[in-house]
Amino acid sequence: MLIANGTLVTFGEENELIPNGALLIKGDRIAAVGTTTELTERYQHEEILDARGRLIMPGMICGHTHFYGAFARGMSLKTEPPSDFPQILEYVWWRLDKALNPDDVRFSALVSLVDAIRNGTTTLIDHHSSPNAVAGSLDVIAEAVTEAGLRACLCYEVSDRDGEETTLEGIRENERFIKEASRDLLAGTFGLHASLTLSDETLQRAVEVAGELNVGFHIHVAEDKADVADSLKKSGLRVVERLEKAGILGEKTIAAHCVHIDAYETDTLRETGTKVVHNPRSNMSNAVGVADVLRMLRRGIVVGLGNDGFSNDMFSEMKTTYRLHKLAQEDPRVMGADQVLEIGVRNNARIASLFFPKALGALSVGAYADIILLDYVPTTPLDADNLPWHLIFGMSGGQVSTTIVGGQVLMRDRELLTLDEEAICARSRELANKLWARM
Repeated sequence: MLIANGTLVTFGEENELIPNGALLIKGDRIAAVGTTTELTERYQHEEILDARGRLIMPGMICGHTHFYGAFARGMSLKTEPPSDFPQILEYVWWRLDKALNPDDVRFSALVSLVDAIRNGTTTLIDHHSSPNAVAGSLDVIAEAVTEAGLRACLCYEVSDRDGEETTLEGIRENERFIKEASRDLLAGTFGLHASLTLSDETLQRAVEVAGELNVGFHIHVAEDKADVADSLKKSGLRVVERLEKAGILGEKTIAAHCVHIDAYETDTLRETGTKVVHNPRSNMSNAVGVADVLRMLRRGIVVGLGNDGFSNDMFSEMKTTYRLHKLAQEDPRVMGADQVLEIGVRNNARIASLFFPKALGALSVGAYADIILLDYVPTTPLDADNLPWHLIFGMSGGQVSTTIVGGQVLMRDRELLTLDEEAICARSRELANKLWARM
């Protein structure tokens, strides 16, 4: 298939704009990139998808999410409003995840995947928890991902909060899925909740299993001050120090949040090659603080961007990143749009490359054909230099008209082709209502 007659936004290291551009898809990869004139002459017998002047760019990547969080939308609490993060966990998330059954797991994933396709997010790194439905839960999500046609890395959130048997079930679920998920669209890593719900013994077990599988971890790190206080009480060490001592950190590990880390811990993350994922909308909503992303970037840490279960519009997450750090530091000069692009596009592609063998996040020969078309008509000149500011101030997930993953068209002209959105959302409403009644 040849996508033609659009403006190519290549991202990647070159970050070029190619007016009247085109690209050729062969199988699941991009086989050629150039102008429409050049490629239509060279590949005269290819099916053409006419971009009709739209922007053509790589699909967005989400570095950290929770599909099951979709069932919290609009949920009323049977308690007083939570006043801090530990209460948010106790009153909201730990009640919700304990009530999940396999049908809930499937449809919370499906509604999240519908949202991802609509907003042009083509690769997602999910972190799942369902303590009363552990075994096979990652297969349920994987089936939904396969049906949708998206790309995802999955893990199960191991924790000690529900007893030893549930802990062991979580370890087994990660181990089983990682061994089986070796396809291009699905990958696995080892999920852990956070230092505050993990004993030294559980960390040791996890490290042993992950070492045999040659994988890293996906874990929440110092999201709230409570995590730091718990770690100091348990071990006399701050969170990053405790995890480093346990063998959790490393080049294949994702540390989500890292809001409450000091300069020494920042250096430890850099020295171990650990990847960090920033989740600004979630951190604002939970009032846990603002991660010092700029310091991490200065120290050479790969910092990507996630949504922590918020909507899969990564354009919105980038806009929030741009504004949050200016407000937090009371300085309009910090966190330029070019830095946001580095975090949300290039660094997310680097993080996703831990799990998938071909290049992501770029329109380049040999990269996965994960492509979106945007109905964005710039009202001022658009070029490679000012592209980041157009992205922040003009572009949005709602402008995505077509979403393609691995060469398969999942949405064309805003029509979903792989999922029945109306039926999925109707069933989701039924299940969520029953779930809330059980909580």
